Amino acid sequence: VRTIVYIMGKAFESLYPKEKLMVEYQLGNAMYCKCDNIKITKEFTEKLKQKMQEIIEKDLPIKKVEMTRKEAQKFYDETDTSKGRLQFDFEENDPIYMYYCEKYYNYCFGTLANRTGVIKIFDVVKYANGFLIRYPSSKEPTKMPEFQETKKLAWALEEFEKIHSVLDVLTVYKLNKAIEEDRIKDVIMLAEALHEKKIANIADDIAKRKNVKMVLIAGPSSSGKTTFAQRLGIQLRLNGLKPVTISVDNYFVERKDTPVDENGDYDFENIKAIDTNLLNNDLLKLLNGEEIKAPAFNFHTGSKEYSDQNTMKLEDDEILIMEGIHCLNDKLTSQISKDQKYKIYISALTVLNMDRYNRISTTDTRLVRRIVRDYQFRGYSAMHTLKMWQSVNNGEAKNIFPYQEEADVMFNSSLIYELSVLKNYALPLLKEISQEEKEFSEAKRLYSMLSYFEPIEEKDVPSNSLLREFIGGSIFEY
Repeated sequence: VRTIVYIMGKAFESLYPKEKLMVEYQLGNAMYCKCDNIKITKEFTEKLKQKMQEIIEKDLPIKKVEMTRKEAQKFYDETDTSKGRLQFDFEENDPIYMYYCEKYYNYCFGTLANRTGVIKIFDVVKYANGFLIRYPSSKEPTKMPEFQETKKLAWALEEFEKIHSVLDVLTVYKLNKAIEEDRIKDVIMLAEALHEKKIANIADDIAKRKNVKMVLIAGPSSSGKTTFAQRLGIQLRLNGLKPVTISVDNYFVERKDTPVDENGDYDFENIKAIDTNLLNNDLLKLLNGEEIKAPAFNFHTGSKEYSDQNTMKLEDDEILIMEGIHCLNDKLTSQISKDQKYKIYISALTVLNMDRYNRISTTDTRLVRRIVRDYQFRGYSAMHTLKMWQSVNNGEAKNIFPYQEEADVMFNSSLIYELSVLKNYALPLLKEISQEEKEFSEAKRLYSMLSYFEPIEEKDVPSNSLLREFIGGSIFEY
């Protein structure tokens, strides 16, 4: 993917040497890009694709070039470019590294292929106000997947992109400038106000839908679901609705009935690990105004337990809130009519870039959040989190992402300033991983990324911020 973006940059510069583009964010197996001053047409995409194909067919070498700071300064002065500017301004970087291919220089955060000819399958298509660079998935690298429209995801990303462009903080370079110039409190207040406004809008929308009796919340790991649910609850109360939480985790099947994965281990993320019949029966009774005795799952014995303390009844002014990985999948609540359910997808959909060509992935932001939270509240090392991360991703790809477009609304939990706060916690943890460990290269990559951020002190983070779920000090109880 990095190599394809690099080739696209080379092709674009040869066609439009005085124009600028921005690699904005990932949509499925594609990267969404926009140009500053060029109207994107079919002619444009065909021209760009043809030029990329020419570069690929030449099978040109791509070399990593070392520059002194003096040489890099001359390069930036002469070319008037932002490419790689961040690494130059980060004064600890000496020498400066750029990738070179047939008179074209660009910086890439991460490794590139050593020749353009390794790219076999790609496409360039017009999309919204920009264009998509499409590529195969890692699971099927020899086949271009069918394009899956993700309108809600694209809209959620574009909304944040527009708002933060007003503050001119869409790159780490610009964020660092805001910190250095003591403008960061404005950025923090805007980011937090955006969250509050979105949560209030969601609560208003739920209240308008008179038939809705259940709010279902799902999202990948470290999306901030817990804080979001509590803040949503406050906004629902302002609308005259009292939130009542019901936990999917209490409806696991008995341990002996739990499905196993291909390795023979218990697969707790499989929807068959949930007693959906019991869950739906209890939900129907609650929605009909009946009383239930909800189970409490004992994870030590692997069985459901019942007590009078868990008696529940839903009053007319109350609304059920349920959070879990399967909440967007209708199989979980198959017996509840769709008009009684309101589904929310939440994820940290990062819109911040290192520079115009190097983006920060949503997955990386969530991983840094998880590393910090695992250490702060669960006593796990960064090594433990990195070892488990691929398994977590696999579960999300199977159980969450396929259903995200079925949500009634998407909530972007990312905060444009958060990595500047999280770096203070994450860097010492990543530094503990030694070169002998196979997780070292990933730890080094994250360490390097976070090093580019100027720090923001924890005291500047509001006590109700979703970020507090990961660093501590929240006004909410978890």
